[in-house]
Amino acid sequence: MSWRATDRLMDTIRHYAKFPATGVSLRQMVQFGDKPSTGTLFRASQFLAEELPIRLAHRVQELDDLPDGLNDMPSVQKVKDWYAQSFEEITQLPRPTLSKNVRDRLTNSGRQKQLPQATPNPSIDEGDSSGWGGLNNGKSRSLSRRYFATVDDTGDWPPELQMYNQKFSQTLNKIKRRHDGVVTTMAQGILEYKRRRQRMQINGTVQSFLDRFYMSRIGIRMLIGQHIALTDQSHHRDPTYVGVICTKTNVRDLAQEAIENARFVCEDHYGLFEAPRIQLVCNPNLDFMYVPGHLSHMLFETLKNSLRAVVETHGMDKQDFPVTKVIVAEGKEDITVKISDEGGGIPRSAIPLVWTYMYTTVDRTPNLDPDFDKSDFKAPMAGFGYGLPISRLYARYFGGDLKLISMEGYGTDVYLHLNRLSSSSEPLQ
Repeated sequence: MSWRATDRLMDTIRHYAKFPATGVSLRQMVQFGDKPSTGTLFRASQFLAEELPIRLAHRVQELDDLPDGLNDMPSVQKVKDWYAQSFEEITQLPRPTLSKNVRDRLTNSGRQKQLPQATPNPSIDEGDSSGWGGLNNGKSRSLSRRYFATVDDTGDWPPELQMYNQKFSQTLNKIKRRHDGVVTTMAQGILEYKRRRQRMQINGTVQSFLDRFYMSRIGIRMLIGQHIALTDQSHHRDPTYVGVICTKTNVRDLAQEAIENARFVCEDHYGLFEAPRIQLVCNPNLDFMYVPGHLSHMLFETLKNSLRAVVETHGMDKQDFPVTKVIVAEGKEDITVKISDEGGGIPRSAIPLVWTYMYTTVDRTPNLDPDFDKSDFKAPMAGFGYGLPISRLYARYFGGDLKLISMEGYGTDVYLHLNRLSSSSEPLQ
């Protein structure tokens, strides 16, 4: 029998949705997770056991309140049920009974330094009238709980804590797998809505909702992925990694890998003997603190778009395509990647549409396979108009941005700004 949300559960979700989420910065995650012990992992579990239900509840409520019948679409209902079920699993996980001594050690962080406060995210304007950007929808941030405090790690921890940490990590794993297909299922819901309403494009309200929804999903998956990785790494770890964050992310290596993947997909899609060449200009020793998976995704998506534009503008029979250039510059505040192609450019009137979900220059939007976003390697050359908007959210999540400048009749420059200071908070809605 399939899972159904009870009225009581929905009441609990509405109660949790009244609380604001707590933003966390990349630097805080790294400083906290540097030496994961049973005690610090338990404190992290406690933070997530409070934080994740709040974030999940916000999304359930927003999915429930979507306008114009979008909330009735079968795929949207399916996504809402996934979020509600995950909320139920986290809130019903039994907590261990702890002695006073253990409780005191868990809260005894007076002698140890607190983690630095996160700074506001520079990519998001607070109170942005577009409906995209005001932290916590204008709710007060004074309620913010401190991200993981340190603990007194001088003695052994009781086995109940170890068992709880493992159980909590297993629950997060299950939730992460359940939500693997959210992006494509939600996209399917938008397709259902467009067909039902006979619309070509989605309006600004739906666009703002999708921005908030997918940004929130990036945050939830980041916190879950980080916690699972820290739990695994407490046994064996690579010194340059703290969870899923690499303190020495080498930009040149990741860019080279993204170039090879994008060219392979291009050759495969168009049946080319050799895809257009891509020239990379980057200091081989440039590294910074980032999540390699996020950077790979953004580079691959933007390069794929450039290659597609070049092939379709110049024709598949062309012997010698113009070279696409990738230039990486290192500033004090940002590392910027510029991707310059000669793919014919985009008309100025069409540039806002590039950031619209479900806008695609492909003649026919493919039917969506729910397994599609489980594997980047199966990524089609051109899909359902999600590559650029989602890449921009990944960039903004850690205080960067993605910008596009085009010369119609010549080509397009994409600027990927990566914030290297790592102290900006997540942009929460």
